Amino acid sequence: MADENFGHPRLAAIYDPLDPDRGDLDAYLRVAEEFGARRVLDIGCGTGVFALLLAARGIEVVGVDPARASLDVARGKPRGETVRWIHGDATALPPLRVDLATMTANAAQQIVGDGEWRETLRGAYEALRPGGHFVFEVRDPARRAWEEWNRAASYGVTEIPGVGAVESWTELTGIDGQLVSFRQTYVFAADGQVLTSDSTLRFREREEVEADLAAQGYAVRGVRDAPDRPGREFVFVARRPGTASS
Repeated sequence: MADENFGHPRLAAIYDPLDPDRGDLDAYLRVAEEFGARRVLDIGCGTGVFALLLAARGIEVVGVDPARASLDVARGKPRGETVRWIHGDATALPPLRVDLATMTANAAQQIVGDGEWRETLRGAYEALRPGGHFVFEVRDPARRAWEEWNRAASYGVTEIPGVGAVESWTELTGIDGQLVSFRQTYVFAADGQVLTSDSTLRFREREEVEADLAAQGYAVRGVRDAPDRPGREFVFVARRPGTASS
């Protein structure tokens, strides 16, 4: 199930204006270039920002996401027809043979269940051609990012064309082991509507993720730092063994 900020049509429509700086995607564009990717699977593509950046470079892209409202936003963007959009997740993909699979931003951490996590890793593996790469990020639990998830640190008002002013903030709602839950609140000045979205992220340890990847058959080629948030995240680079002709 998609969180409301992705699945509610009114919230999906303002997702990009509320988070306009997607400099975090530059590193993934460089990864696509590094590995010479011509076919990419973007898991948890959301409103399609990364998928469309890839498509603009002439790359064949498949974007998959469980939030239909976010996919509707993606399809409606300029060049939206150049991407193959799939409503669903990586646990049940059609046959694919991509050079690169990605999960950007919080996509990996939003998969909180052990079974679903294993099935997602397996789904990405099956979608890759032999020799293809899987790249995704998770936040380093030791940095305790959730300590900044409070109204005082996150409150803002954004003026959105055609929508008006929108107040938004984030508040921590609970911690249970590796699971950290929070609520995002949105207030639309135009009509006073208040919408909330409850989310949970799982903060897996680096060694745990590496072991999970190895268990699904990947060769872990490295764990990089996130250029936009140095020292705060792990970027995993895994490979499906074999060559394109195997």
